[in-house]
Amino acid sequence: MNPDVCHGKAGIRGLRYPVDMILKLPSAGRSNEEILGDYDDLKPEDILAALAFAARLSHMQRVRLCCDEIGQPGEDDPFVP
Repeated sequence: MNPDVCHGKAGIRGLRYPVDMILKLPSAGRSNEEILGDYDDLKPEDILAALAFAARLSHMQRVRLCCDEIGQPGEDDPFVP
């Protein structure tokens, strides 16, 4: 990711296509053939790479963002077992 390209978002092969934009196209009903026809510089592997990126993100571990002043979860923390 380059902060000077796509506002620092993950992009496709250094092109100025953010991964999230590519992922939205099939979810909006566009076929791979339609996407590749509309974006001449994309390759089929680029769509697969975007899907692989999304799959990896879905496996990320939960990160606790809020703690009390000594670094312990607060009483109202929904993630405390």
